[in-house]
Amino acid sequence: MTARKPTIDDVARLSGVARATVSRVLNDGPNVSARMRARVAEAVETLGYRVNLQARFLAGGANRTVLLICASDTENEPNSYYQSALEIGALRVSARLGFELVTHTIGLDGEEVLRRVLHLVDESRCCGVILTPPFCDWPELTLALGERNAITVRISPGHPEGEGTPAVGMDDEAAGYELTRHLLRCGHRQFGFIKGLEQHLSAEKRYSGACRALAEAGLGHAAMRAVRGNFTFRAGVELLPQLIAGNATPTAIICANDDTAVGALFAAHRAGHQVPRDLSIASFDDTPVSALVWPPLTTVHQPIQEMAARAMEIIAGALGGGENGLERRPEYLPFSIVERSSVAAPPG
Repeated sequence: MTARKPTIDDVARLSGVARATVSRVLNDGPNVSARMRARVAEAVETLGYRVNLQARFLAGGANRTVLLICASDTENEPNSYYQSALEIGALRVSARLGFELVTHTIGLDGEEVLRRVLHLVDESRCCGVILTPPFCDWPELTLALGERNAITVRISPGHPEGEGTPAVGMDDEAAGYELTRHLLRCGHRQFGFIKGLEQHLSAEKRYSGACRALAEAGLGHAAMRAVRGNFTFRAGVELLPQLIAGNATPTAIICANDDTAVGALFAAHRAGHQVPRDLSIASFDDTPVSALVWPPLTTVHQPIQEMAARAMEIIAGALGGGENGLERRPEYLPFSIVERSSVAAPPG
């Protein structure tokens, strides 16, 4: 037989207080002494009691819709995995806690974006909003959402400490730094970098981290060639030839994401270069395609699904605990370098 899960009444009996007192403690309510709180906390720990957020929301009749706002660029192909990974991570938590997740993909049209997002929030009467780059870096948008009492969590903002709203991401500057240090340890001294869209501030920090690693190694600006891309396969195909033309050819190419790196890999093969014998290529995100191409890509694993899942948990926790349940400090989830066959020592 399956053991019965402890209830709030079990907590009340064990702690020797009324059920209403336990409820006030769990919701961080007023008029409860520190001694009572300690007794309830001890009973909760002993029993392994967990609040059933889904039941709480159903009982209270609260709106349980959360909007996931993603950017689109109608002029270019979409990122092959990023948005779907965010959806998967958020859906796993929303299904478990009884939320409805609705994804909206919106073009980058300035004032039109602000108007459309606010219309979606007003129309859905949602309880929370998850903002992805670059919308997570628009102060006017987060301010307007706050005025509508929509709990907002930002995914990978460029300035996670600002704007007074929770943020979840990885330390992109540190990721760029560590990936470049890995390439330096392999012996590379000439680099190329294909950046992403300029308004994606967190991805820009990947380049900043790479430059910091080169500076620490005593290498100047001449050791790094950089060109501006847009996170797409086409960008890698078109921009790699620019980076490897002329003198002081880079022996290692860093791409802002895996899609761009796959395009760069294609361009290298087409030009007759063998990777990694003639040229090493590394990137960020660790999307499924990075392990399917040949050679498979060395890349930084970004916990995309986990970031979206954590954003949903923050919204659920805020609804369950009121304003006191909202953690406003940014949260950095760990990244790791996945070493594969696209990186080796430079030729010679």
